[in-house]
Amino acid sequence: MIMDAGSDLMNYLESDDFIKKLPKLYGKNVHIEYQLKRYGNIIDFYKEIYGNYIGNSIALYSTSGRTELAGNHTDHNRGRVIAASIDLDTIGVACRCPGSIISLVSQGFAPVNIDIGDLSVHPNEAGTTLALVRGIAAGFVKRGFRIGSFKAVTSTNVPKGSGLSSSAAIEMLCATMLNDMYNDNTLDTIEMAVICQEAENMYFGKPCGLMDQIACGYGGIVEIDFLSSDGVTVSPITNDIASFGYDIVIVDTKKDHADLQEAYAAIPREMKDVAKLMEKTVLGEVSPQDYYASIRILRNKLENDRALLRAHHFFFENERVTHMADALRSGDFIKYLYLVQQSGNSSFMFLQNLYENNHWKSQSLPLALAVSERLLHDRGAFRVHGGGFAGTIQAYVPKELTCSYTSAMEKLFGPGCVQNITIRELPSARLNC
Repeated sequence: MIMDAGSDLMNYLESDDFIKKLPKLYGKNVHIEYQLKRYGNIIDFYKEIYGNYIGNSIALYSTSGRTELAGNHTDHNRGRVIAASIDLDTIGVACRCPGSIISLVSQGFAPVNIDIGDLSVHPNEAGTTLALVRGIAAGFVKRGFRIGSFKAVTSTNVPKGSGLSSSAAIEMLCATMLNDMYNDNTLDTIEMAVICQEAENMYFGKPCGLMDQIACGYGGIVEIDFLSSDGVTVSPITNDIASFGYDIVIVDTKKDHADLQEAYAAIPREMKDVAKLMEKTVLGEVSPQDYYASIRILRNKLENDRALLRAHHFFFENERVTHMADALRSGDFIKYLYLVQQSGNSSFMFLQNLYENNHWKSQSLPLALAVSERLLHDRGAFRVHGGGFAGTIQAYVPKELTCSYTSAMEKLFGPGCVQNITIRELPSARLNC
């Protein structure tokens, strides 16, 4: 079917329905003109790539990045975390089409085309978006859900390598498209997140946890328990952090994540080494009391004090998540900030994911934390954000200090290194419905 692919979507951008969604996507202070231009550009990009082809339908999608609020490296050992969707997102235009090819073109990246007749793992695709899309399609089929071909374009303002989960955002966007176009939105966020995690683990080749995908997909602030009796439990937390007079600031220290795969992988591996000696699979299954009662024996068997320290971090961080969730729900933001700082200190001292030991001269994250301590004193909180070793820190900055804090960080790490983020309310979804 050939007609003007963009006219209906362009008209939708001018509708009251879309305008009313913008604050729920991008916060109360949304820059409406900027967002309208972004969405208009992605519609034009679709027409540039695919002409006026609209198949049976054409749809507009959005999936956010995420920020980790608590639970640093606890998810992969079935612990607890707090995370939130943010106002930076990956948006897309897509439509169903005949045939067996999924075509995905992301602005600034090479086109991705996969034949859904072949959903096997291709080792040569590891580390590519092609692997992710193939793995997601395979995950749908594995669970008995439908898949089909589609033409799509995407664009993102989630910075790559920033700890804001640009990869999980594109994963959940693709899953949302398949869920909407071929399954009448039957799958819930957790089901899609598990599919995306499997694609990243098995096809992409990265041993990630599940927090990123859930947080990108769910919307708002969520407490996630990976060891509940139901498998994974997500509990929303209603809280407007900005109302307490603080900005959530992400500082990109511009340190490259390259060659850090082993450093990341060692954290869950060492935690599981401890669990194995306790005759469990993951630390989430281990009683802290049993761990500390056995620590001398564990030390002699493991001959790895770092693994013991990382286990110590896990147990205290897991407990801290519960207290932080309670503080947010009760509105005790001062207590919450105190616990944020405790979390950051634990990551530095015990988890040890602030810098890579083989490159000890390069300590951009500790340096950013040191400058944050000088600038904020006791008026905020600051911690490593996400995986660590490189990338970003997170700071809670009193609004009256945000400008001076930003200026100081940009002098140290370069213009544009500071990102002020807002919590997003809406989940990953089709917007024009």
